[in-house]
Amino acid sequence: MNEFLKGILDGINSLFGNYGWSIIVFTLLIKLVLMPFDYKSRVGMRKTTKIQPQIAALQKKYANDKDKLNAKMAELYKKEGVNPMSSCLPMLLTFPILIAMFNAMRMVSNEHLVQQTFDILLGNEPVLESWLWIKNLWMPDSPFAAAWPDLNSLNLIPADIWQKALTALPAETVDALSGAVQSATGTVISYESFGTNLRGSIEAIYNTMAAMPTYVEQVSTLPGFNFNLIITTVSVIKNFNGWFLLPLLSAGSQYLMSAMTQPAQTDGQQNSTGNFMKWFFPLFTLYLCFSYTAAFALYWVASNLIAMVQNWGINKYLDMKEKKAADTVAVEGKVK
Repeated sequence: MNEFLKGILDGINSLFGNYGWSIIVFTLLIKLVLMPFDYKSRVGMRKTTKIQPQIAALQKKYANDKDKLNAKMAELYKKEGVNPMSSCLPMLLTFPILIAMFNAMRMVSNEHLVQQTFDILLGNEPVLESWLWIKNLWMPDSPFAAAWPDLNSLNLIPADIWQKALTALPAETVDALSGAVQSATGTVISYESFGTNLRGSIEAIYNTMAAMPTYVEQVSTLPGFNFNLIITTVSVIKNFNGWFLLPLLSAGSQYLMSAMTQPAQTDGQQNSTGNFMKWFFPLFTLYLCFSYTAAFALYWVASNLIAMVQNWGINKYLDMKEKKAADTVAVEGKVK
């Protein structure tokens, strides 16, 4: 599945020539494919919301008898044709596809980061994938991240990606890469070394780049712009990769998504939990998109915006459908 979705993303990019716009189109296509599941989830959520007053009445009446409450709740669900899992099950079915989609984008990101790293080691200017204000989609959209690969980004790349990139290169290029790293650090890198000593090979590659004046200039920091965030210290990079807009947009859109999709709760504890999650997910999203690639943050923003439009459209359609049904019942009642 990962390779299949990666092939689709690469195919879209062959048409658009830019992975930023390709990720947006890719996300839109996946959302359209999964729309029937979203529709079923929304229908189930609306049914559950409609019987909330009855649920609240039962909870109040049988507050001291949990067994009786559960039995009455089951009767209510059966009578109203409501499946308590109907709003969650469709989302659970789509979860593996969303995970595969994320893995596909991560594979593309890792392949490009490895190629950029090899270009730097060979003394060449790396080809960066820019998008609007972002210099390199495969690095975080942040003034605290360089446009060129750093140690943190390289450590996220698994051994098989490094090995695949090496096998695609001519033998003389592999020798040149290995020679550059060995002369700088004394470490020999090869197909085998990435399998047996991945961290050591990556560290040797990074140390080699860190000794190159061109690389040092690209990742150097601005003096006096160091910030202590308690759990870590961050510094503003001279040639920073982005303005931190996508992480902020991802957190903001996540908050709006949570506010739109969170059903009304009559139980006080459930309501408190819902309010907590409404704030937790945006903050967690902000952390993820701050520390991961701009491509991932772009996907998150696009996914949330498309989902909000979908939810608005589905709700409008269901409102019209319910109104039409109510009008039909009213007409039939007058006829009788």
